Amino acid sequence: MVVTDGFTSAKGRGVVIVHDWLTGMRGGEKCLEPLCRRWPQAQLWTLLYRPGSVASTIEQLRIRPSWLNRLPAVWHYYRYLLPLMPLAAGWRIPRAELVVSFSHAVAKSAQPPPGVPHVCYCFTPMRYAWHLKEAYFGNDPTLDRPATDVFHRLQHGLQCGIAWGRDRILAALREWDRATASRVTHFVAISQTVRQRIRECYLRDATVIYPPVDTDFYTPTRQKRESFYLVVSALAPYKRFDLAIMACNRLRRNLIIIGTGQAYHRLKALAGPTVHFLGWQPDTVVRDYLRRAQALLFPGEEDFGIVPLEAQACGCTVIGFGRGGLTETVLPLDGNVTPTGVFFYEQTVDAVIEAILQWERHHQAFDPAAARRQALRFRRQRYEAELFTFLDAVRQGWTSPVPEVPARQTSGEVHRAAA
Repeated sequence: MVVTDGFTSAKGRGVVIVHDWLTGMRGGEKCLEPLCRRWPQAQLWTLLYRPGSVASTIEQLRIRPSWLNRLPAVWHYYRYLLPLMPLAAGWRIPRAELVVSFSHAVAKSAQPPPGVPHVCYCFTPMRYAWHLKEAYFGNDPTLDRPATDVFHRLQHGLQCGIAWGRDRILAALREWDRATASRVTHFVAISQTVRQRIRECYLRDATVIYPPVDTDFYTPTRQKRESFYLVVSALAPYKRFDLAIMACNRLRRNLIIIGTGQAYHRLKALAGPTVHFLGWQPDTVVRDYLRRAQALLFPGEEDFGIVPLEAQACGCTVIGFGRGGLTETVLPLDGNVTPTGVFFYEQTVDAVIEAILQWERHHQAFDPAAARRQALRFRRQRYEAELFTFLDAVRQGWTSPVPEVPARQTSGEVHRAAA
């Protein structure tokens, strides 16, 4: 697509891009990269920037990190600084013709100059404070048990105090998150799942533009599938890879886990002799395993989920939780078309085991070519064409700001989301 607007000729001098943090090349950074390629002279504002952690296409921009970036080795513990992030993200953009934020935490709070459009490509409303609070922080069952002696009473009181303080902080974050949504003129959601969350949390509607999948890189081969299942992901608690590990323990199936994260040590302690951790691996190694695995295991509820599409691009089946973004990208076994995956509908070990056994019973029903065709619907070229067409329309005034959703339609949903 050839565009001859002022932004392209100026290589983005009037564009300000805002991203939560730049500490690695994950799905969010893959969505960001095409804008950096198109507008190399744009400014890029972010909470944190670790040099060398993202693609050179991104690092060529004028990157402006917040004061949090001055803390020693902050990228090792920045997730624990969540209560400080709204303070560090008090971005008032002094000059711009277009502001584009990529947000799952605080980037959408950037305040543009008066009259300047702010498009938020929203990965999800702040998941720590809204929909996945329990998955990140858990519910401690000991808080409901009576204390039996002085020591346990003190311990119980401390735990209750921590839980009370945490809940107050999260309540404040929710209010801040909802209030700063007014700084966004146009919301773009990465999936219908996230579009619904935006309606619930912000009382706003959104346009859906699915993230890009590099189907030119992730391709199938004639290699024979081998007898192992695969996990590829950052090992965050909400992704529920404990279910995959315990299922493979009980079935005595080989499981390869590629990735690192805050849940790494806890997950490794659960692993039996058939579960193997490879840590972080480059994309070429990930692609090789996707080409050889029997199936990708994906037991968490994701906002969208790029890895399952990278798997399908390699002709690999997906076994995953039938909620969230996965329901928009995988064709289930019980559908009316050639399937590309198997869903389970409860996040339990038994449900994962039954899904694995179901795949093994019906594995001949899965066609690698069908998985590849499904992935091509989400290819990178489609993402870039849709997003840049939308941004050009916003800049030219052809697209009106996203309207508010009438509160009477969503008040109950907001109450449930904040509970």
